[in-house]
Amino acid sequence: MKFIISSTYMLKNLQTLGGVINNNNTMPILDNFLFELDHNSLKISASDLETTMSSALNVESSDQGEIAVPARLLLETLKSFPEQPLTFHKLDNHTIEISSEQGKYALAYANAEDFPSPVSIEDPSQTVLVGDILATAINKTIFATGNDDLRPVMNGVFFRFTTEALIFVGTDAHKLVKYSRTDIKADKPAEFIMPKKPLNLLKGVLLGSEEDVQIEFNESNAKFSFENLELTCRLVDGKYPNYEAVIPQENPNTLTIDRSLFLSSVRRVSIFSNKTTHQIRLKIAGAELNISAEDLDYSNKAEERLTCDYQGDDLTIGFNSKFLTEMLNNLNSEDIKIKMSLPNRAGILTPVDGLEEGEHITMLVMPVMLGNQ
Repeated sequence: MKFIISSTYMLKNLQTLGGVINNNNTMPILDNFLFELDHNSLKISASDLETTMSSALNVESSDQGEIAVPARLLLETLKSFPEQPLTFHKLDNHTIEISSEQGKYALAYANAEDFPSPVSIEDPSQTVLVGDILATAINKTIFATGNDDLRPVMNGVFFRFTTEALIFVGTDAHKLVKYSRTDIKADKPAEFIMPKKPLNLLKGVLLGSEEDVQIEFNESNAKFSFENLELTCRLVDGKYPNYEAVIPQENPNTLTIDRSLFLSSVRRVSIFSNKTTHQIRLKIAGAELNISAEDLDYSNKAEERLTCDYQGDDLTIGFNSKFLTEMLNNLNSEDIKIKMSLPNRAGILTPVDGLEEGEHITMLVMPVMLGNQ
């Protein structure tokens, strides 16, 4: 088994696949890349049992064969090479030899039979999405997902495909983001919960891509195919909470403000907030927004005034500044709207501009109860 490949081309593909491999694997074989050579095509796969990602590379070869190669050692070796052709040659003494312009390097390989086979998806539903749209949907929702092992359904992004729109939801019970596209529809309704790790891998590869992504899924697994890459993952098992029920419908108080001004102010004032609650207070009256924070333990406090457009009753409400900052950072609009009803009801944050036609974002943030209202 012998093939020739460009060093930088191989490295670029392996760095993407390397994101699948865990630092501490229960099975030693998972520390390897699986190489499957079929003449001029080399398929390389990485797996952690839950997620498997593979890439098809063009090589010069007339051979066939398969082996498992140590991932970390190979990646470190490839990073050290300038652009050049490398020759990989499987030897009889259970090593694979890499020949470069500088010299020769031998790595011990493992048997390919020990590498786990990717899950085959029986009777899948299918849909197609442009890569950049999928990456944007992941980007807008993944930050709102949870990290609670007791509630695994909240640790992933909820994909809901309907005949009217595609909807993506992330929540951790304190904040919620619903991102929808009414310009893209599915043939038939379907829903599933995608875990965070494969979502981050997809986001990294697809951002800015105009290529179509073929999505196939059933009740337990999903497969994403695009260009020369394929990602298969196990879905989160369980029923997603009824997110529509927590979005308040009656919100008579509406604050409209410049996003970047508001974000800068929240960032500055939050430096003086309590390091446990991150609580800031918004006091809105007329066209004035007063943002304040206080850390009683250290006698730190800050206050800023901003001009805003406000329709509604005078209101004082507390929010976690970390959540607000994350949400404001995640929007591209110049102005944002915050709709509120009462100090103990969630605030609804939406962008005023900066969206494509058919694109909708609703962000919900739960209030923090203020001690001395």
